[in-house]
Amino acid sequence: MESLLFTPYQLGPITLRNRTIRSAAFENMCYGNRPSQDLFNYHTSVAKGGIGMTTIAYAAVNRSGVSFNGQLWMREEIIPELKTLTDAIHAEGAKASIQLGHCGNMTHFYTCGCMPVGASTGFNLYSPTLVRGLKKHEIESLVKDFGKAVYLARKAGFDCVEIHAGHGYLISQFLSPYTNKRKDEYGGSLENRMRFMRLVIAEVMQAAGTDMAVVVKINMYDGFKGGMTQPECIQVAKTLEQLGVHALVLSAGFVSKAPMAVMRGAMPIKTLAHYMDMKSFWWLKLGLHVAGKWMIPTVPFKEAYFLEDAKQFRAELSLPLIYVGGLVSRTKIDEVLNSGFELVQMARALVHDPAFVNNMKASDENYRNGCKHSNYCIARMYTLEMKCHHCVANLPKQIQKEISIAESGKQDIK
Repeated sequence: MESLLFTPYQLGPITLRNRTIRSAAFENMCYGNRPSQDLFNYHTSVAKGGIGMTTIAYAAVNRSGVSFNGQLWMREEIIPELKTLTDAIHAEGAKASIQLGHCGNMTHFYTCGCMPVGASTGFNLYSPTLVRGLKKHEIESLVKDFGKAVYLARKAGFDCVEIHAGHGYLISQFLSPYTNKRKDEYGGSLENRMRFMRLVIAEVMQAAGTDMAVVVKINMYDGFKGGMTQPECIQVAKTLEQLGVHALVLSAGFVSKAPMAVMRGAMPIKTLAHYMDMKSFWWLKLGLHVAGKWMIPTVPFKEAYFLEDAKQFRAELSLPLIYVGGLVSRTKIDEVLNSGFELVQMARALVHDPAFVNNMKASDENYRNGCKHSNYCIARMYTLEMKCHHCVANLPKQIQKEISIAESGKQDIK
C-alpha cells in the first residue's frame, strides 16, 4: 500500500502539505506571557523540518486562564510578535495553528491575578488552591473571550485554532463529573455538562469564519474512577461533529488526577524536583522527594499507546480524526494513517528532532526517531523551556542516571 504520509490533506478550508502536525505540547517559552525568540526558533525549526502544520501550545483566552509564567495569554499587544512567527512558519511551507483554552482550577493567584475559577467551587490539590465556581454571567463572558481569542489568532496570521477540551482544563472540568458538581443547567446530566462546550464552539465557529480551520482536542476517557468514561466521550465527540468542527484530536487523561495517562511512561521525579522553583513550589518539591512515585504513578509506555482506543472513536464518527500519542517511527505512523486516521500529531519526537519529518522522507519506511521517552523534556517543562536532554550540557549525575534507567526500558523510575 502506498504511504499517505507525504500526501497533501485538506483540513476544512486549509491544505496541509502532508499528514503531520506538531501537537500542542506546552513549550514554556512565552516568558512574561508573550512570544519569545526561543518560541520563534523552535517552531520555525519544526516548520523547516518538514511538518505540515505546527501548533503553538496552551494559549489562554484571558488572564484568568494562565497557569504558568511561560504560558501565552492572548491580547492585542502581542499580535505583531505572533504575526512575525506565523510569517516565518509560512515562509518554510508549513501552516500555523494555535491552541486556545483556559486552565480553570489549574491556575494560581500569582499567575492569573485572581482566585482560580472552575466549573465548581472546591479545592485543587494539584495547585494546591481554593477554587471558586464560575457564575453564570462569568461563563457567558468566557464564551465571548474564546471568540475574541480566535479573532486575535486570525489577525496574527494563524491558519487554524485548536480548542483544548481535554486533560482536565476548563472545558474538560465542565464535562467531567469529577470536577463538575453544579446544580444548575451547566451540571448534572451529560447534556448539561456539555452546555459550556457547545456555547464555546458555536462562538469559535462564528469567529473562525470560512477560511480558518477549527480543531478540538478531547479526552477519550479521563483515566480514573468517577471521571468521563469512553461512551460519554464518544457522545461528546458526536456533539462536536454535529457542531461542524473540522477535526478532533483524540487524547486522554487528566493532568491534576492522572497525568501520565496523557503522556505515558514514568515521570522522572529527580529531574522534576531538580528544576522546580523552591520559592514557588517548596511544598511540591518536598512532596516529590518523599512520595513522588506515588504522587505521579507510572503508566507503561508503548508506541501508539492510544491507537486501540482511538479506533473505537473512528468506528463511531465520520469527521476527520487526528491521532496523537507515542509516535516515533515511520512504520507506526503509516499503520495509524492506514487505520483510517487522516492526520497524526507528534510532540516529543519533534522536541528530540525538529527535522523528524524531513528525515523520514529522506530515509526508508523503517526510519525511527531517536526519542526514547525518558520524559526529561516533560519534567523540565514545568519550570524551564521544553528541551530534550541531548541538547543540555553538563547534566547532574543523578539526572543522567535517571535518564539512563528510563531509556533502558525500566519504567518504574525511583
